Amino acid sequence: MEAGGKRDILDASYPYDRWMKKRDYEAELAPLQIELAKCQHWIRESGARLVVVFEGRDGAGKGGAIGRVTMNLNPRIARIVALSTPTERERRQWYFQRYIAHLPSAGEMTLFDRSWYNRGVIEKVFGFCGAEERARFFAQLPGVEQTLISEGIILVKLWLDVGRAEQLRRLLRRETDPLRHWKLSRIDVEGLALWDAYSEAIAETFRASHTSIAPWTVIRGDDKYRARLTAIRAILGAVDYDGKDGNVVGQVDPKICGGPEIWLPG
Repeated sequence: MEAGGKRDILDASYPYDRWMKKRDYEAELAPLQIELAKCQHWIRESGARLVVVFEGRDGAGKGGAIGRVTMNLNPRIARIVALSTPTERERRQWYFQRYIAHLPSAGEMTLFDRSWYNRGVIEKVFGFCGAEERARFFAQLPGVEQTLISEGIILVKLWLDVGRAEQLRRLLRRETDPLRHWKLSRIDVEGLALWDAYSEAIAETFRASHTSIAPWTVIRGDDKYRARLTAIRAILGAVDYDGKDGNVVGQVDPKICGGPEIWLPG
């Protein structure tokens, strides 16, 4: 980490040595954001409903990706949901209840910055739920997501991952940058020493929740530029909106994006 430059990739297994050039990133991002605006217009006019779940390790770039997705969208249509620690009342509810309350109405999209999958990973790692509660979550999960889809909701599940050294570099930056202090939590700090526990919980979650009707799209996020472009393409690729420019949307980069098989714990 000390030897690597700002744009150097620290994970030897990552398929690129350096971040893509900023000018190339911006050149790809601009037309993709036009496509997002077209997608938003179609959602509003057609009454469609879109849910995008952003999950991943701390420091994997979820917030940055969400910011680029929504940068030019109407916040009344494209809503970001980032729920805080549940209240005592919410703890006594059906687990999925507080998330379902934020699902989109017709003509809206909801982007979850972390979601019901907290129970699969974070709550498991930190002991915030018992084994029976987690087992019940996994048992109910396929039916819940099947219900969303059968109701006509377009469900996109994105998992952003990051290498261990890059995660540490990003969290250290949060510590030293006063404008990023708010991003650094006790969970982030304590989680650094729980990498293996996270890996085990993530693997269990993928096995229980990667289904044919609600698959995971896994994005290796060591290069934030490539990850953001890939996330946008994955979202646009899931929606058949009017006027889609297939040449702009293109295909996700298979070197850094795929199903859980591309996820490499270690």
